[in-house]
Amino acid sequence: MRFAISIPQFAADGEFDPDTFRAYVRRAEELGFHSGWTQEQILGTMPHLSPLETMTYAAACTETLRLGCAVFVTPLHNPVHLAKSLASLDQLSRGRLEVGIGTGGRARPFAAFGVDGEALVARFLEGLEVMRALWTRPEVTFEGRFWQLSGAPMEPKPFQKPGPPVWFGGSHPNALRRAVRHGDGFFGAGSTTTEKFAEQVRIVRAENPDFPIAKRIYVAVEDDGDRARSRMADGLEAIYGKRGLEAVAVAGTPAECVRGVQEVAEAGAELILLTTVYDQAEQMERLAAEVLPQVG
Repeated sequence: MRFAISIPQFAADGEFDPDTFRAYVRRAEELGFHSGWTQEQILGTMPHLSPLETMTYAAACTETLRLGCAVFVTPLHNPVHLAKSLASLDQLSRGRLEVGIGTGGRARPFAAFGVDGEALVARFLEGLEVMRALWTRPEVTFEGRFWQLSGAPMEPKPFQKPGPPVWFGGSHPNALRRAVRHGDGFFGAGSTTTEKFAEQVRIVRAENPDFPIAKRIYVAVEDDGDRARSRMADGLEAIYGKRGLEAVAVAGTPAECVRGVQEVAEAGAELILLTTVYDQAEQMERLAAEVLPQVG
């Protein structure tokens, strides 16, 4: 069992504190977290720092902490640009990058990014093929439906060979099977309940019993369990813009959080990403001291 922690990304104009951020990621490293993870939200009212830049800053502040994004909505990206950025970050971090990708669903504002929502899965898979080709081949000639390259080299390649691990997000059974066919792991969403996640694990395991599986958990720990649940509800509303998502989270007393995290582990998660929504440094300390040692 490995545990990861969310990296602070919510900072309004002028509120980013470099010293606090630096202390947080270094402390996460000291506490033995496997990795620190970002999220991608380009448009929205929630002040949200870009994952690539945030991971790059975190890489400069740490030595061993692995760094990831769950997930990049890759159909909104040019795969050549994204492949270059990710390869560069993997070099800068000396091979500490993890890459989560997903289609993002059909409700995305595709026109804002110069694409349409047609053939979404085909665009998603072709973009991944382009990135992996650029990461592994001296020169790439590619005649695809969406992208074409002719004798195109890209250097440097990623530090990790053949490239950083690629985790697939998604919830539909077809997306889960696609993850096994094309990805290096499946990453369950934070907006998915443990019960639903267990169903997803069964589909993945039917395809490949040894396929790596991770799960994001929104988590809040307090001596007063009701206070934890109330603050979690407020945090999820700020992120998702609606109430009623409390069932997806693990929130309560330390004992309640131990049970909630243990249930996710028993459902099949081998890497658990703990995502706090308030008082992130304090919550990380409490999770490390009062919750994680009790999860086996």
